[in-house]
Amino acid sequence: MALDKILAISGKPGLYKLVTQTRGGFVAESLIDNRKITVGIQQNVSILSEIAIYTLTEEVPLREVLKKIKAKENGAPTAISHKDSKDKLEEYFFEVLPDYDEDRVYASDIKKVVQWYNMLQKNDLMDFEAPKASQEEEE
Repeated sequence: MALDKILAISGKPGLYKLVTQTRGGFVAESLIDNRKITVGIQQNVSILSEIAIYTLTEEVPLREVLKKIKAKENGAPTAISHKDSKDKLEEYFFEVLPDYDEDRVYASDIKKVVQWYNMLQKNDLMDFEAPKASQEEEE
């Protein structure tokens, strides 16, 4: 499953898989406990494929950052936990993305990326490739 079907819902822990659309929003399934919830259109929802990380030169799509973590860890869970200290998280992220903008990427952002990667890895959702339609549009 591609990242354009994985959601982060404000105020809700973890990540969610888009199941279906409804008239007033959509139904999503938690990657933590597989419970289904109804999400209204008024809730703040982020699609993982639309998230990017600031670097000193550009914004790098989350998909590319997750690919770099996957390559660093050989597809295994991260060597650090999202609960580690701010310094450990920043040091780890510097190894993954050396030119990330330390002024605009906070420890809480790094914590989320590490947690999301581990959650996607645990649920075998490691397909970080761009959808075929958008690749054709770029060419």
